[in-house]
Order: sequence, then structure tokens, then C-alpha cells
Amino acid sequence: MKTRQWLAVVGVGALTTLTVAGWGTSPLAKTSSATASGKIIVMALEPLVAPNWFFPVFSSTAYTVTNLQATALMYKPLLDITKTDAIDYNRSLVSKIQVNKADTEFTLTMNSKYHWSNGKPVSAQDVVFNWDIIKATSQPGAPWGYGGAGIGGVPGDWKSVVALNPHTVVITTTKPVNPVWFIHNGIGQLEPVPASVWDKYPKNMARELRFIESVANSPTNPVYRIVDGPYNFYKYEADNYWEWAPNPHYGGKRSTISRFMLKYETSTVSEFAQLRAGTINVGYLSNSLWTSRQELPNDTLDVSYLFGFSSFYLNQNPKAPGGLGPVFAQQYVREALQMGVNQPGIIRGIYHGNGVVSYGPVSSKPDSIFYDPALSKPAYPYNPAKGKRLLESHGWHEVNGVMTRGKVQLKFTVDYISGSQSTTDMMSYIQAGWAKEGIKVTLQAEPLDTVVALGNQSDPTKWNMAGPMDWTYEPDYYPSGGGLFATGAGSNGGGYSSSQANAIIAKIYQPGTSQQTLKNLFAYEEYIHQSNPVLFMPWLAGSYQAIGFLLVHANNVHGTYQTFNPISDLLYPNYWTVQ
Repeated sequence: MKTRQWLAVVGVGALTTLTVAGWGTSPLAKTSSATASGKIIVMALEPLVAPNWFFPVFSSTAYTVTNLQATALMYKPLLDITKTDAIDYNRSLVSKIQVNKADTEFTLTMNSKYHWSNGKPVSAQDVVFNWDIIKATSQPGAPWGYGGAGIGGVPGDWKSVVALNPHTVVITTTKPVNPVWFIHNGIGQLEPVPASVWDKYPKNMARELRFIESVANSPTNPVYRIVDGPYNFYKYEADNYWEWAPNPHYGGKRSTISRFMLKYETSTVSEFAQLRAGTINVGYLSNSLWTSRQELPNDTLDVSYLFGFSSFYLNQNPKAPGGLGPVFAQQYVREALQMGVNQPGIIRGIYHGNGVVSYGPVSSKPDSIFYDPALSKPAYPYNPAKGKRLLESHGWHEVNGVMTRGKVQLKFTVDYISGSQSTTDMMSYIQAGWAKEGIKVTLQAEPLDTVVALGNQSDPTKWNMAGPMDWTYEPDYYPSGGGLFATGAGSNGGGYSSSQANAIIAKIYQPGTSQQTLKNLFAYEEYIHQSNPVLFMPWLAGSYQAIGFLLVHANNVHGTYQTFNPISDLLYPNYWTVQ
């Protein structure tokens, strides 16, 4: 299961949540005038979230979108994933990737337009060093574990990464693979740093990893001064702000703003007050403050969607309370439960129309070349009367208002993430739908960490249903699903198991033509759509699906929404302008 802390301004679509010294410090007391005259962008972070890992190979606990965004300002990912999930080689660190006929060898040619800020080119050896760190941290017993291990065949499907010369890297796999999947989800994880700066202990990897960990949250350390991204780290004040300045040597679009600042927030109400006062000029509007949006006459509200889906896990473990594990393992029961979820009503009545219905592992928004149009039609649309008849046809009978079969009752507790009135309202809405089917649930609000622990099967005897769990596809840009729904997969929180699903998922990773591999991917999406291994929930616009943060920017700031990448969940402030 991915661990995410999200930039509130764009990206909390995910599952889980998881020093001060600089080259200068300054308070934010006068950011309103500074933003107007000095072209400083001050952007709000999600409440109580802060960047805390600046090296672009992330530990399992640091793999958060906030950290992804912070590092992407300084270091370019090897591949530029576009808004529709393709690859733009003109904006990537490699200008092309050639694949051999056996689909086992990938030859990368470095893009000559990109250099480190000290003038040296981004080289093949930098890529090899990046892989060496990923490989080492993906092994048992490493000083810290890599957060992307298991995605893109890391590390088991990677045989070798070799620099043939300063401009060419050859990556060899242990077996033939689907090249589109491997390039997106495997090679796409690489984000080089200058080996000449970071490779402190070339003969002692354990010591190297401990060094990286020691400076991971020290962005003013000299090792961070040599970058290839659009910004250099400038200064920060813990629990207040983090600030970047333009990199004048950047090989891509150079920033026209003089500073980019991430501002720590303590609450959505406090952040809203700062938007209204003009002390921040890019932020978010939470769903709970929707009716107050007229109080921001100098700001524009934008609606965007992340690449992912939202669901509730059903505990299908035999040890689940009330004997319900084997019951939830039955597809018809999951179908009946899905029929009790009024997705259109939730979107319209609670989230003000800012969402789309979603009934599969890929949602219709944002646009993606990997979205199967067959998912647009719900397999089990809201119809509690039909859901009740389905249960009755399998031997369930309503006893004292609760569907019962033998000694088992469809009566259980739903643990949901606390902290949002919108989520509470949604749960009450769903509870009422299930009551029409004779399914009686008790709603229990729990802290996010508690709900996530339940979904991770920390103790299968403690829960029946948990969520909402939101998954976004990065770095698994190719939404293959093996880590989600294969038997025993790391993020298969409900314990779903299907031999047919396993066989369909396995085909996704096999080589073939573009048409063949896309056909295999769509077959997987359609099977999950029909099998309903989880209860699919509406996919909401903005960030943090359960709360519904929507992007807000001052009217004189341009390009925020237009350049936001919903696939990578990254902002590109070097494309923003202030007028």
C-alpha cells in the first residue's frame, strides 16, 4: 500500500498517510505585497503536512506526493509522463529508448539538452548510480527500504543497468516483459542525482545509504546545490515554509517567478482565511467550505482529477468478525453491497457535482490512454431493491430487519476515516442505502492511520469494512493492478483472491505489440469491473478524495491548472506566470 501525504492543492488521492538552518531565513509576515511585486508564489500545503525527504529515491515512509513534488522541483525524473499517460521524450532526460526484439534489453540515449547546474551533462553514470541506490534499498536488511519496491519489476525483473558510455545506458531484464509497462512503471521510477556529488562511499553501499538518510531532510546541505531541475532549494523555516529559487542553468522552460514557496498550514479554515487575505495566492478550497467560495472574489476555482480510484476494502479473511470473511469473498454479496451505494447521489448531494462515478480500477477522469471505455457503464448501478432480491436468491432472509443465512447476519461495523463532515455525510448516505437491502451497519470514525492499519490486515479479527482507500497511479503510471488485486499482493488489503484474476493480471506483463498489451490491460480492467473485489466509490475532483480539496489560485496567477499533470500528480510552477 502506498504511503502518501499530499499537497492539498492538487493531490490527496491516496491510500495512506502515512532543523532549521539555511542559506538565509525570512518570515512570511508580508507575503501579500511580496507576491504582487516580487513574483513570489506562495502555495498552501495540506494541513499538518510538510516535505521531509528531499533525496529522489524515497524510503517507504517518505513516499509521499508532497516529497515527490518537492524533489521534482530540483531533480528531473528520467521520463516526462504526459497528461494523458504517454511519454514526452523531448522533455525527458533520455531522448529515446530502443527495445530489442526479445523485449529484454532497453537502450536509453541521454538527452543532450539537460545539464547539472554546475555545467556537467546528466550522464549515463548518474542513471546507473540512481539504480544502484534503488536496488540496494529494495533488498532485505537495507538501512532503509525503497518505497517503490515491487512496482515496475523492481528489483526482481531487473538483471543489470550498465553505462556503455556517458550518453548510453542499457537496462536488461531477467525475462521478456511488456515494454510499455516496463518503461512506464520501471524505468519511469528513475530520477537521477549527480553521482559525482552523492557517491560518497563507492565501495560501501550500506554507509552510502546511511549518509543519504542522514541528509534526506536537510535540503540546505551542500549536496543539494547541484540540480538539473527548474529550481534550486533556497531556504526554509520548519513548520512554516520551504522556498525555492529558479535554476538559471535549467535545460527546459525556465521560471519567470522569482520564488516558489510551500506554506505549512494548521487547518483548512486557517488556509481559507489566508486566501481571503491574499497572503497565499495558490491554495485549496475544502468541500466543507464550498458555500463560502463567494468570499474569494479575487481567486479562481479550478476542478481537476487525479489518476486513480477510490474504494472500501471488504475483509475477506476467514478470521473476519461474525464469520463474514467467506461471505464477502462471494461475488454476489459484493455486487449487492455495490448496489446499495448511490454514487450519483453522493456526488450531487454531498460534493456539489465535483466528481465522477467510478466502477473500476481506472476512473474516467482524467483522460488516459489506458482507460477502458467499457468501464463507463456501471456493472452494478444503485438499485437496493435488486440487491436485496439478489441476496434472497442465494438463501438470505430478513430477520428482524437484518439479512440472515443460518447463523450469519449481514450486520457489521464500517470503520471510516475521521476528520471530515463530508465523509460522515457520505457514510450516512450509504448506510441508508444498505438498510433498504436489510444490511445493517454501524459507522465508526477512526483516525486515518488506524483505518489504514486495518486495511493492511494488521489484525483481520478486528474489522469487516474499511475506507475510503484512495489509490493514485504514481509511479505505477501503467495501471497494471498486480500489486492491488493479485492474490497476496502487497496492497490487496481486503485479501481478494481469484485464480482467474491472477491469470488475467499475469498477461499484462507479457510482451507483445501495443495492441496486444493494451488488449490485455483492458481485459484486466473489465474483469475487475465485473468481479467487484472492493466497493467502488465516487472519484472526486481535486485532492484528498474524502474531503474534496479543489485548486484555488489568485486571479493574477496563471498556468496552475493548465500545466498541472494529473497522471504524475505534479505541479510545474516554472510554467506559471504572475501578472
